[in-house]
Amino acid sequence: MNYKIVHKTQYIYYEPISLCHNMARLIPRNANGQVCKKSTIVIDPVPDVINEFEDFFGNKVIYFAIQHEHKSLTVTVSSEIERKAVEQKQAIDTYGKISWEDARLQLYQPLLDHIDARQYVPETEATTFEAGITTYALQSFTPGRPVYEAIYNLMERIYKDFQFKPGFTTVATPISEVMKTRKGVCQDFAHVGIACLRSVGLPARYVSGYIETLPPPGVEKLVGVDASHAWFSVYVPNIGWLDFDPTNNTVPTEQHITIGWGRDYFDITPLKGVILSSGPHRLSVSVDVRRV
Repeated sequence: MNYKIVHKTQYIYYEPISLCHNMARLIPRNANGQVCKKSTIVIDPVPDVINEFEDFFGNKVIYFAIQHEHKSLTVTVSSEIERKAVEQKQAIDTYGKISWEDARLQLYQPLLDHIDARQYVPETEATTFEAGITTYALQSFTPGRPVYEAIYNLMERIYKDFQFKPGFTTVATPISEVMKTRKGVCQDFAHVGIACLRSVGLPARYVSGYIETLPPPGVEKLVGVDASHAWFSVYVPNIGWLDFDPTNNTVPTEQHITIGWGRDYFDITPLKGVILSSGPHRLSVSVDVRRV
């Protein structure tokens, strides 16, 4: 699959802004089965300072500062992606059948990939093991259960037990509240899955990206109606990183496009910054994912 993705973020300020500093993590990275062939970023007004670098996790970051008065900020990122299916069935059939306890034990072999993966085991503020996380996880991770089967079951249970309800949570909503209400959006469900996996000692990371949405037959797709998406990825020894999407109860395919990953949402926030102002602002985001 080849995709053209346009992600537009706009801030309208109610009072003029004299200074802002921002970091954008909106350029898709090359990943397993994915190649970012081209990506351009247009910022209006034109920044006084702009730099590009890679963060600790290898994600592409654009830092920019606007040091003159402005009443709005628009960031538009256009990317061309080539996405191929990755065949992992044979490896899963072989190594995914070991017990999750054995998979956890193998993580402590002195191999570079295992050492790198272990940084995704400790809890973070967004993925704490409170509010019955471990108890919820152990319903899937029963003694001796094959590791792939246990992870897949966890994904299915999150999909069935939690209600997708946009606007019910914010990025500041703690995981304890999500566990209590059983409501949220994709980032919440990713955090629940990650916390569960880490609570039983398995490495899990937060993946930020997009998912292609298709309109009903005969209906033309509207521009900008897509949205950012999130799911979780689990490291299994001898297989590597495996992605799971609890929001849609599916293993991500060619329709999932990765921007980047981190320990949780706050490592891979699409756009964040600081402004010098005393007034409020209005935010609008539009995303368009199209096959080309």
